[in-house]
Order: sequence, then C-alpha cells, then structure tokens
Amino acid sequence: MEDLKKMSIKELDTLCQDIRNEIIEVVCKNGGHLGPNLGVVELSVALHYVYNSPEDKVVWDVGHQSYVHKMLTGRRDEFHTIRKRGGLGPFTDPGESIHDQFISGHAGNALSVSAGLAVANPDKNITAVIGDASFANGTTLEALNDINGKLKNLTIVINDNEMSIGENVGAISGILNKVINSHFYLKLRKDLRYALSRYHITKPIVKPTERAEQSLRSIVTPGGFFNILGYDYIGPIDGHNLEKLIKILEENPKDRTRVIHIKTKKGMGYSPAEADPESFHGIGPFDKETGETIGKSQIYSDVFGTKMEEIFAKDSKVIALSSGMIKGTGLKNVWKNYPDRVYDTGMTEGHTVTFAAALAKEGMKPYVAIYSTFLQRAYSHLIHDVAILKLPVRFILDRAGAVADDGKTHQGIFDIAYLLTIPDIDIAAPTSREEFNKILDMSLNINTPLAIRIPKDTPLDYEFPAYEYGKWNKISEGSQCMIIACGAMFSEVMKIKDKLDEKIDAAVVSAAWVRPFDTEFIKREFPKYKKVLILEDGIEKSGFGTEILEYVSDSGIDTRIIRKGIRQKFLPHGKRSELLNDEKLTGESLLEDILTKVLGK
Repeated sequence: MEDLKKMSIKELDTLCQDIRNEIIEVVCKNGGHLGPNLGVVELSVALHYVYNSPEDKVVWDVGHQSYVHKMLTGRRDEFHTIRKRGGLGPFTDPGESIHDQFISGHAGNALSVSAGLAVANPDKNITAVIGDASFANGTTLEALNDINGKLKNLTIVINDNEMSIGENVGAISGILNKVINSHFYLKLRKDLRYALSRYHITKPIVKPTERAEQSLRSIVTPGGFFNILGYDYIGPIDGHNLEKLIKILEENPKDRTRVIHIKTKKGMGYSPAEADPESFHGIGPFDKETGETIGKSQIYSDVFGTKMEEIFAKDSKVIALSSGMIKGTGLKNVWKNYPDRVYDTGMTEGHTVTFAAALAKEGMKPYVAIYSTFLQRAYSHLIHDVAILKLPVRFILDRAGAVADDGKTHQGIFDIAYLLTIPDIDIAAPTSREEFNKILDMSLNINTPLAIRIPKDTPLDYEFPAYEYGKWNKISEGSQCMIIACGAMFSEVMKIKDKLDEKIDAAVVSAAWVRPFDTEFIKREFPKYKKVLILEDGIEKSGFGTEILEYVSDSGIDTRIIRKGIRQKFLPHGKRSELLNDEKLTGESLLEDILTKVLGK
C-alpha cells in the first residue's frame, strides 16, 4: 500500500484496469462474485490511497465486494486461490488478514461494527462501505438511528448500484434514487445564492433562506433523509471517478458522521456482467469471451421454481416471498408470471417471516423461499410469530447442508438442530427429485408450519412405491444393521451401495421426514437390529440422530444408535464434495466409516 500512495492518478487508473482484468480472469475459472467487485475497483483503490489500513479501518457490508481490498492488502499473489480449498476466503475474515476488520458473509452488520470500532478508536478513521440494498436491513436501520451522526471519525460510503443480488426494492431504495431531483436542487441552490449575492440582500433573509433550503432539500434529495437523522451527506458522486473519490475522502470534516453516496455500475468493465448484473452477481466458472456458464446442471432450486409455477396455476391463495433471493431460490419465472403474488422483501428476513405468518393467519398459503443460513436471522420471528400460533407457513430452506465455496457464514448445517428446538414445526428433507415434488404437493393443504430443506445439489432421480407425510421408505433388507439416510445423505448412500453390499448385509432406509419422524417404523423395525446408523448432512450434535437416540432411549428399545453427521464446527470454503469428504460423508470415506462403525474395523 506504500507503493499505492506514491502513484499518480494516471498510474492509479492503470492499476484499476489491471485489477479489473485480473478479477475477470480469476473468477471465470474459480467462480465468485464478479459484478459487485468490478463495481468497487476505483472506490477500493481510493480508500487505500487515502487511509492507512489496518490502523484506519475499512468495514465491508457485504464482504462479497472485498476482492479488490484483498488484492491491495498483501494478498494479490494469492488471489488466484480465492474460494478454492485452502485458498483465500470469499468474504472478509479477521482470521485471514489484519486488514479484514470483521466477518462479513451476511448483510447488515457493517454499521454496528463500525460504530464499535469508532468508539474504541477515536483517533482513527473508520469507514463502512455499505451496498444500497443493506439500508433496508433492520440491523442497519437500528445502527443508523443509534449513531445519529455523533461519531465524528466515522465515514459511511453508500455504494449505490441500484441492485443487491437482484433489483432493489422498497422505500429506502426510492430515496437513494432521487438523483435527478438532486441535480435540480443543486442547480436551484446555486442560482438562488448567486441572485442574493448579486443584489446584496443575503443578510436580511439568510435565516429564512436556510430554512427554506433545508425544507426543499428534505423533499427532493436523498441528502434530506440523512440530514434529518443528523448526518453530513455528500453526493451522489461518480463512483468510478478515482480523482474525485480521493478528493472527497481527503476532505474529512470532524463535526459529525459523513455519508458519502456514490453511484457505481455493477459489472463495470466487463460487458456481459454490465448487461446481466444479476446473473454475474455470484456465478460459477464461465467462458470469459462469451460470458456463458460452464457445466451448469439443474439443482433443487430449479425443481422448486418449476413446481411452484404449477402450484401457482392451481391455487390462487398461494403466495411466495423471498428476502432478496428471487433468482437464487428459483422463483424468477414465477415472479415474472405472477408479479402480484410474489414478494421480494429485500434483506429483511425477520420481516419476511412475520409478513408470511400474517398471510397464513388470513387464509393465504405463503411459501418463504430462503437460504438456510439466512433463516437463522429470523429465529425469534419463527418462534414468536409462526410456531406459537401454529400458522401454516411453508419454508423452503435452500442451500441446506454443506454449501460449496462460500465458506463458514453460508453453511446450512445448523437448520435441523435449531428447528428441532422449536415445537410445532414439521421438517422435511426430500431424498430425491420426485419426493421433493410430492412433498410440495402435500404442503398445499397443511395446518402446521413446515420447513423443507434442500441442498445446492443435483437431485437424485429415484421413485419410491409410496409417498406419505411423515413416513420413511425402506428400499432394501439386511440382517447386520440398518442405515437411515436423511435427505441428501440418501443420494450419497446410493452412490456406494454396490460396494457396501459387498461388505455388509445392511438394510437401507430413505428418511425424508425429520419431524414428524416415523415412530411406527422405529417401533416395528429397530428391535430387529443390534445397530442402527443415522446419516445426516447437518451437525451431529442435537440433530436428527440425536432426536432418534432420545426417542429410542425413552421408549426402552434395545438397539444401539450410531449417529453420523457433521462435527460441531464451522465448515470452511471448498467444493461440496470436498467438505463432505472431510466429514466422511461421501464416497470411499463414507464407505470406510460405515464399515468401521458397524463392524468395528
């Protein structure tokens, strides 16, 4: 960064282009968050040109826009490893670098973090870089209200590209987008001041003019919103004009918290990403020349989207909600075809859950499509607004289990455990494409909350003789032991079944229902076996296996229950197959571990 500070503006512009090219080159091979990072190249360079990290602290919300920051803080030589096993992580993480101030996988925490850093370091410059979509997040608004412009060493940079993952929604987005009116206001103010000074009449009416100016500003500019809250607002300015960014950042008044509103273009400098910023927000490996994704296959989210189109056509009471993840959860076509029945609520998970609860109370049939890790943010709402009232809200928990590449903040391994702590929520984990479709059919007429967890994986094509609510399916007989495979683990068992059959005589059971689990099956089948092995892709502690273990113990069934899931830990980033292999939940590692646990080898 010392070399950065010695560069001229022309040299810095060249550096920006080099960085942009390198990001495209690496992400087309590794996958990653391309659009957000191409949009903040100039901003990142300007921040590190003006400030002295890590003494001065930059906080990113969300950390998916921190690739340039990583490259400018001693990690450029490692940048080709981003999102790879053992390489750089996809978000900021203090465990990776002292320049990363906080973990930042989910949106909304940057202002709260920055407030703490600013109070603890009053002599240092603290900068929070927040995407415009994050201002709809409840935690951000709480922090904005509490800070109230009082932290003089804090600068808030709003990176406004008019998108989060998809197009932004809600009133806050509308306030930030009053750019034309802002230009009108600035011109009007300039003309008014010129007229007053020309005729030497500023003094008698300066106070009334100031009051009128403040009133006008509050109506026609986004600055009015922040000024009312006590902030010193600057902008909007061109976020790709490096020289101007540096000048604004260097002007550091010490009277109150600054808000610098910059306008950027998501995907800047790469035409396919500029043309389709939503697809290039987070993307797998792609052809750099054409922008076409390489090796994309249908996943459970795609199955959900297709089925929901059928369900929407069948029942007019069905409503879908998603917290800023319409496309990611497979709802894009449903939203297009039924815009009045699909709600993108932005990054507001708690609000989304309570909104859905009220819909259910009034007889509607809400489906909340949400990532497993994002639902964690609405845990209190699940209890207070859904479970206590036993309202039939359907939760589609996407990205359940081990999730590739995005690391510890995005691993959907806790949902079974945290949902089992809440009474009156049924939990399903479909084991195949057909079973997922059947469970969605069943979900239309439920009278209790239901969570359906699906992995980010290709569905198994397997049909069972029968599909019943709360019932498991035994697919093979065996005398030595019984293997209960929950959800995605059934697919993993089927991959090794031929080799497994060569080694042991094991019955295999597909368990799509975590709650209610099949107590009749347990009472009938478990006493036949000395050992029953429970496989799940969630944390082993307090999970599905634990629930069965407790039931068997309480029922006095003399069968040894062996639990096998993910150890109680935070999984790093890596391919799903790599993560499952580390936990001995796939392939040869799963086979060997089953044999060890069953045969004692």
